[in-house]
Amino acid sequence: MNPGVGLGNSGANRLMELDWAKQTLKIWPLAFLMLVPWSTAFGIEPAKEAIFQYAGGTEKIEIDCAGKLEVTQDSLVFRCPGASVVMPFSTITLMEFRPDVSHRVRKLKLKWTTYPNTLIAGKQNQYFTVVCKKEGATRVVVLRVDPIAMRPYLAEIELKSGKRVEVKPYEDYS
Repeated sequence: MNPGVGLGNSGANRLMELDWAKQTLKIWPLAFLMLVPWSTAFGIEPAKEAIFQYAGGTEKIEIDCAGKLEVTQDSLVFRCPGASVVMPFSTITLMEFRPDVSHRVRKLKLKWTTYPNTLIAGKQNQYFTVVCKKEGATRVVVLRVDPIAMRPYLAEIELKSGKRVEVKPYEDYS
C-alpha cells in the first residue's frame, strides 16, 4: 500500500515534513563536522607570546624594535630583527618594572644611545629595565611590554636568576 494514498493533502504534507526532518538529522552531523575545524582554525587564536619593544638604553638597537625576551637558565636574551642582547644573571645589578624609568637609573652616568620616551608613560607598569655590568661598563636595556603579558615573566625571571625584580605598586582607582 502506498503511504500517501488516501490521506489527502494534509497527510502528504505531514510525510514531507517527516522526510525533511529525517534528512536534516542526517545532514547536521556532517555540517557540525565541517564547522568544528573552521572554528578551531579561525575562531580561536592561540595565546600570543609577549611582544617586547626596545624603548631605550645603551645598546645599539633601533628604537621600538619589537622582539621576544627569552629567559634561559643563566641569562635574559632579547632578540629583535637585526639585533640581540644577552644579559647574564651574574652581571645584572638591577631589574625594575615600572610606568617609567626610575630616578635611580636616570642618575647613572651612562652613554645612552637612545633615551626612553617616558613623558607619556601613564600609571601602568610598562617599562622593564635591566641594568648590568659587563666588561667594566654599566649597560642598560629598557623594554616596553604590556603589564599583563609581563606577569609570567616576572615569576620566571626571579626564579631562574635568584634576584628580585622591583615592581612599582599600582592600584587602579577608576
